[in-house]
This record gives sequence, structure tokens and C-alpha cells, in this order.
Amino acid sequence: MSTEHPESFGASATSLESGPHPASAASPSQAANAWERQMLSDLVQANLKEQQAARRWKMGLRLAWLLFWVVVLWQIFSHNQTSSNITTPHTALVNIKGEIADGSDASAENVVAAMRAALEDTGSQGLILLINSPGGSPVQAGIINDEIARLKALHKKPIYAVVEESCASAAYYIAAATDKIYVDKASIVGSIGVLMDGFGFTGLMDKLGVERRLMTAGENKGFLDPFSPQTDAQRKHAQTMLNHIHGQFIAVVKKGRGDRLKETPDMFSGLFWTGQQAVELGLADELGSLDQVARDVVKAEELVDYSRRDNVAERLVKRFGAAMGEGAWRAMRASSPIR
Repeated sequence: MSTEHPESFGASATSLESGPHPASAASPSQAANAWERQMLSDLVQANLKEQQAARRWKMGLRLAWLLFWVVVLWQIFSHNQTSSNITTPHTALVNIKGEIADGSDASAENVVAAMRAALEDTGSQGLILLINSPGGSPVQAGIINDEIARLKALHKKPIYAVVEESCASAAYYIAAATDKIYVDKASIVGSIGVLMDGFGFTGLMDKLGVERRLMTAGENKGFLDPFSPQTDAQRKHAQTMLNHIHGQFIAVVKKGRGDRLKETPDMFSGLFWTGQQAVELGLADELGSLDQVARDVVKAEELVDYSRRDNVAERLVKRFGAAMGEGAWRAMRASSPIR
């Protein structure tokens, strides 16, 4: 019969007591609940962060647009302040460059506003129109021509034209109203005439077998349509209009140049001449440059430019407005079969 040792019993008891207790371990359901709570918390936090980022983006975008329009308005209003009433003696300068047309830098709106500001300044001793233009609208040129005559009488200050490369057609229409015209010997001057151009495709359409279906109320409503034939009566009417405008142009030149003009049979035929020839014909007065006229004729060597030009902000606004207006116009046309 064997006898058990107390030491062995004690070691076994200790081994049993040191084992894990089932009650202290987490159950599977509790672990799953903890994981779900963590996932929900993470989702809520991510959603809040996304909403905050969206709000910040919207706020930033609104502030950017607000800043953009503030800059645009500031540019427009500061740009429109053409005159600062410069009291020191100077020669005022207004540029007439490029096409003379509505909406261009050389439009009547811009040129007339600049001339008024220039002559209203107490320090301006005279005004020089620096011209480099092939011509443009007779309407815009006529408005400027009339305003030159009015401003000369109102302010009693001389207005001169100085020609760079070209002063043709509507540009010469403007120059004729000034007190004197100065040119470079190689300038292009003249082109006293009127034109109306376009294209006619009726012959090509006949060859291709294309039929033009144009409906009008009024027998002459579509007489400038390039896809419709032009009758003799319509051609005669258009020529009468051109002759009438041409007559206005000739009258303006004769009034402005007076006895200085040495009229020739082809002077009003639309031909143009060099600056040297223009002086000989009386279409211009003398050879001269901008600085020379300011220094020797106006007697005020300092030049101050009053020219008005659309800055970037104004062009953006005009394009934005034009795009909206065009969209509205297309929508109106799409909703109506008559135009």
C-alpha cells in the first residue's frame, strides 16, 4: 500500500487554482456589441468630418465669388474715373486705334468720354487724337466728329489729329473735324468712300440641288440674305443708301478741310495716299509726330493719356452679360417660330 505525499497534493492544488476562471473572460456577444459600437462611432465621426469639410468648401467658394465681384466693381469704378483734374500744363492725349466700332476701344462711347475728360481738365492746353485705324462704322465716326465740333466751341482749346500708320475711311471722317492733321510721310490717308459687302451662294446652291426655304412678311425683308437672289430694285436701293452716306462723308471732309482741300476727280473715289501726298492734296496739313506736335504746336511737352480702354474686369463682365443675353435670346427664339 502506497502512501501519498502532502507535497504532491499541494502542488496539484496550486495548479488548479492558478487556471483561468470562465466567469472573467468576455463572451462572444459582448465582443460583437463592442465592435458594432466602435464602427458606429467611426461612421458618425467620418460623417461629421465630411459635413464640416463641405461647409468649409461652400463658405470658401462664396467668399471667393464675393472677392471676385468686389475686385470687378472696384476695377470698373476706378477705371471710369478718367479725369483727376490735372492742373499743371500738359497736352491731353486720346488714342483712336483699331476698328472704330461699337464695343471696341475706339468706340464713340470711349472716345467721346475721354475727350470730354481731357478738355475739362484745367491744365490741358490742347488735345491730340493719336490715330492709327483702317476705319469702321460711319455712325460711330459721325458721333465723334459732331462731338469734336461741340467741344472745340465749348472749351476754346485746339484739337489736333496725329496719324501713325493709317487714317482711312471712318478714321479720316473723325480727323477731318480737328483743327489740323499731322501725318508721317509714309502714313496711309484717305479712302473717302463707303462699302457694303457680303456673299451670294445662289449659284452654288443650284449646282448642289439645295433649295432655300425662306418665308418673310414684306417682299424686301430678306434682300441681304446670302442664300437668296438679289433683284435689281434691291440692288438699286442699297446703292442709293451707300451714295447717301458717301455724300455725308464728302460734306464732312469739305466742311472740315475748307480751302485747304485741293480737290481732284478721284479724291472721293475711295483711293488712299501716302502722308506726303495727303499734305500736297490738302487732306493733311503737315508732317509731324506726337511729341513734336505737343512740344512745338501745343507748347506743352508733358503728355497725359486720357484714353479709355476696357480692363480685364470690364471684359469679363461684358462677356458674362453677353453670354447670358445670348442664352435668353436663343431660348426666346426657340419658343417662337416667328423672328
